Amino acid sequence: MSEYQQFLQERDRIDFLLQKGYRIKKVTEHLNGDTVEFEKCESNMEETEVETLHISTPNGRKYFSVKLIQQQ
Repeated sequence: MSEYQQFLQERDRIDFLLQKGYRIKKVTEHLNGDTVEFEKCESNMEETEVETLHISTPNGRKYFSVKLIQQQ
């Protein structure tokens, strides 16, 4: 798979979670990519849902960085 195709998959997964109401909670950087933790809090419930994505492409890292800045 080309790097661009991999980026498109990462971008789609990020957009899907953000559209479902998740917010970026935590980012952990590694030598082989970043681990991005998304959290969804239900207002009427005290439990939270957590999803984790591994982002390995440079464009994917730039994309979630922009989304994180927009979130704040």
